[in-house]
Amino acid sequence: MDVFMKLYSIATTLFLLIGIVPLALAGVHDYQQALTKSILFFEAQRSGYLPGNQRVKWRGNSGLMDGKLNGVDLVGGYYDAGDNVKFGLPMAFTVTMMSWSIIEYGKQLAKSGELGHAMDAVKWGTDYLIKAHPHPYVLYGEVGDGNTDHYCWQRPEDMTTSRNAYIIDQNNPGSDLAGETDAAMAASSIVFRRYNPSYSKVLLTHAYQLFDFADKYRGKYDSSITVAHKYYRSVSGYADELLWAAAWLYKATSNRHYLNYLGINGDTLGGTGWSMTEFGWEVKYAGVQTLVAKFLMSGKAGRHGPVFGKYQQKAENFMCACLGKSGRNVQKTPGGLIFRRRWNNLQFVTSASFLLTVYSDYLTSARRNLRCSSGTVTPPELLAFAKSQVDYILGDNPRATSYMVGYGKNYPRHVHHRGSSIVSIKVNPSFVSCRGGYATWYSRKASDPNLLTGAVVGGPDAYDNFADQRGNFQQTEPATYNNAPLLGVLARLHAGHAGYNQLLPVKIPLIKSTAARPQPKVTPSSGLIAITQKTASTWVANDKKYHRYSVMLTSNTNKTFKKVDISVSKFYGGLTKTKRSSYRFPTWSSSTFITRKKNIEFEYFHTASPAKLAVSSYILT
Repeated sequence: MDVFMKLYSIATTLFLLIGIVPLALAGVHDYQQALTKSILFFEAQRSGYLPGNQRVKWRGNSGLMDGKLNGVDLVGGYYDAGDNVKFGLPMAFTVTMMSWSIIEYGKQLAKSGELGHAMDAVKWGTDYLIKAHPHPYVLYGEVGDGNTDHYCWQRPEDMTTSRNAYIIDQNNPGSDLAGETDAAMAASSIVFRRYNPSYSKVLLTHAYQLFDFADKYRGKYDSSITVAHKYYRSVSGYADELLWAAAWLYKATSNRHYLNYLGINGDTLGGTGWSMTEFGWEVKYAGVQTLVAKFLMSGKAGRHGPVFGKYQQKAENFMCACLGKSGRNVQKTPGGLIFRRRWNNLQFVTSASFLLTVYSDYLTSARRNLRCSSGTVTPPELLAFAKSQVDYILGDNPRATSYMVGYGKNYPRHVHHRGSSIVSIKVNPSFVSCRGGYATWYSRKASDPNLLTGAVVGGPDAYDNFADQRGNFQQTEPATYNNAPLLGVLARLHAGHAGYNQLLPVKIPLIKSTAARPQPKVTPSSGLIAITQKTASTWVANDKKYHRYSVMLTSNTNKTFKKVDISVSKFYGGLTKTKRSSYRFPTWSSSTFITRKKNIEFEYFHTASPAKLAVSSYILT
């Protein structure tokens, strides 16, 4: 059953076309408030010594002996969901997706005042992942085990369960775990590149080592860490994580070795073959395909263009399937929510919404539409569908229930979460025993004593039904990887139509006319275009002084100049290189011509005095 949704105006209207009672007119959501709350949830999931600026006050220190039995410091990191185990695979995916959110929408996060909190959330994860990777071919992938943990219902501050740590190494490989941790390190290195360059380099060093480990010693991690098999089983194997890691390393370094890896291994590792209808901690193909599609649209594919084109086709198959415009569509609930499975379905909704959002912006930058088997989709329509999924989570659904705890008036009050369901240790320090927690707190009918603000729970079933019961873990348990993709989507939605400004340097083919046109004459520079430079800002990073220079090109005549080539000695950013020391304004730029009334401005930076600029050629019309 297909549900077609139209979402074109600011005051969103939702039409359900197949035998469904119409919803009330959707409300206008406070995306900034939802963003603030969604980041706050990560502070409730912290393990280790809590910092002085901890905002979730009902939590205390926990897991302070983690790693001691194994002779290593593994204090810190995140509990993945409502339990007290630190599972490496979903934790690393969480860090990757938080980082991707910041990379795409850092400016929007900053404008909302949440960039610092988002970066803190990433660093809490990466600090732990660095500890978990003490040697190039050793990675600790889990602390605690789900079997003993699920036997108990205790606050993390009271844990009496096993805190044994489990590793992968050369003899016990785990390419999926190492590959995802690699992706997290590479993506987060981009996040910290400007604000903490030395830390960024450390992360990148770990990323290089982890890729070598994952690719050289291949195997599924749950064959080595068997205690994870029941909880985070690697059904899809490790091929997607190898491509995922390579994509992030290329994005972080521009090292063509990793671009070539994507091109050479795209077919054999499934990147060009799998058309997916889900994206999440276990299956990364749709994410890889989306990243590679951006590389292609950015003009970076080189000789791998045909292969990258197949990646892009699979990425667009995913988008079309989510929209219901493919031959193999994603199932939706009667209320229009993407539905993949009963247990924690919202993890797939938030991850898909993120991919739909970024791809909408990639298409906008490339000035093209999405082509599906059932018709063409414009970038705004793609974003509108992502928005409809987020709005459903925030309360625009048949139950009028917000599935983000603490957002709106009607949200889950009996969350399947040990910490929030048991009185805070700061309120009542009395020890909560393993089985006593079940008897006293798990079975308690009252609302949670601690509000798990911002947590996105598992969500409704295939028919939009939801039971707010603590024992209903399939629907009421939250997870860090539910929230991580939302950071970017909420920041984008809060920013509105002017929120995205990362134009891609793509080549837009010119429309050919059948009528013959006189060819314009290419004229060498003769001083008809004035160039002025000024220093915009100066800063010091890594003991080097950097300058950002602002340049303006102005016409001295009433003529119009197009395809202006600039001769530059050396600089970084701003223009597209056409040949040695010659640059052109990218074809995607809205400022591709100069008149007396229309100037061109751009910026560049380097560690020296202003570069020498000159107009080497142009077309005079």
